[in-house]
Amino acid sequence: MLADDALGARRETPDELGPYERAFTRIDGDPHQHLMVAELPADPDGDDAAVRTVGTLHLTIIPGLSRQGATRSLIEAVRVHADARGTGLGTRLVEWAVEESRRQGCSLVQLTSDVTRVDAHRFYERLGFEASHLGFKMAL
Repeated sequence: MLADDALGARRETPDELGPYERAFTRIDGDPHQHLMVAELPADPDGDDAAVRTVGTLHLTIIPGLSRQGATRSLIEAVRVHADARGTGLGTRLVEWAVEESRRQGCSLVQLTSDVTRVDAHRFYERLGFEASHLGFKMAL
């Protein structure tokens, strides 16, 4: 799913799992990191217990000094498999992240979205997010 669009296809290498496995180990060992994975039965009509991953979301809890020592959260890597889009799964993932952020005592939840992802921007705005800042990045 990370490489399932034009942007991801340029920056992801799903055939080489090592970097992803190392990243997962680091994330899994950090209590401020939360990975949500949505699964569906691989064969909804069969008796097989196998599942397939159809969505992901990465939530980071960030303690801070600004806003009177506020804790905030950062939503990243929101992905829904192409054949599961339009089912409400993305909404449920983001709603989980917002509720978990509240539960963790966050006063703000934030995310970034590539400027070319116009459909994603409309999706986040429908969920109550506001395009309030201009983001900057620097490749290292």
